[in-house]
Amino acid sequence: MSEDIRNKLAICHSDVIALNFIISSPPYVFRRHYRQGLRSHVMEILYPADVATESTGTLIDGVRQFPRAVPSIMFRIFRTQFETFGEAWAEIERVKIVSEYLAPEFMAHSYECIVEYHGPHGSELMLCGFQEYIKGDIIDPWTILDAESLLPVIYKTMRDRGVIMPLSSDEWVADARKKGSQLIGRLKRMITHSGHIPDLAGVGNLIITPNGEICLVDINNISPVYSDSTIPLDEKGYPVCDKSIEALSLIEKKIVGRPINMEEKLYKQFLTSQRKNLVQEKVELFSEKFMGK
Repeated sequence: MSEDIRNKLAICHSDVIALNFIISSPPYVFRRHYRQGLRSHVMEILYPADVATESTGTLIDGVRQFPRAVPSIMFRIFRTQFETFGEAWAEIERVKIVSEYLAPEFMAHSYECIVEYHGPHGSELMLCGFQEYIKGDIIDPWTILDAESLLPVIYKTMRDRGVIMPLSSDEWVADARKKGSQLIGRLKRMITHSGHIPDLAGVGNLIITPNGEICLVDINNISPVYSDSTIPLDEKGYPVCDKSIEALSLIEKKIVGRPINMEEKLYKQFLTSQRKNLVQEKVELFSEKFMGK
């Protein structure tokens, strides 16, 4: 009996085209993205000619170069196994919450679909998503870089890679700070009005583009935000709400360049030393379980 694709540690092109709802000879190549989450397989959808050029190279100004194929779109297979259509639909509704507050400027647009998967146990529901590919650099809220150096370093890194930057460094940093402030405002409204927050804690969940746009690309994990002392855990046991609010404060500090107001209700509740210590204990339990640490 073949293994359920959702339970595999990693998948490749042959696994995807073996799915009953994917044609056996698609005009694309499916390649595992270098960033994988606990909640979904993430695959790049590539043009075969671009993949071939990676290996054979192409002459540019007399120099043979090997440009990496850029995805036309991303394909996600959610690992969660749903018993009913309602459970799968509820997952889509949570994604819609993020879209309501962050789209279109601050998130990678995604189209979710519920399909019939013919797996080892017969026909089951599976949730998949086709997501916009955002080209840019990762914003790591946990970086040791401070507000004065983080954005200039990202700018220089992209420029040194040959990325065309439309603005000077100072102009780009100022524009990114402005957009970062708008993102912070949207996220805080989402917390206040909907009682939810997306996962901001994972490294790679936020991307900044050459145009200074900041986009959330991991929209799979949306956590409720409680107004009491409850420390909510996601289905994997990770305190994603608390860590995301801590990440929010770091983004406000390092991207926007604004001092954190610890008297603000949100930060006053979640960023006390006592609560952060309790959260760290849960992070360590999670790490022991999933990371072997």
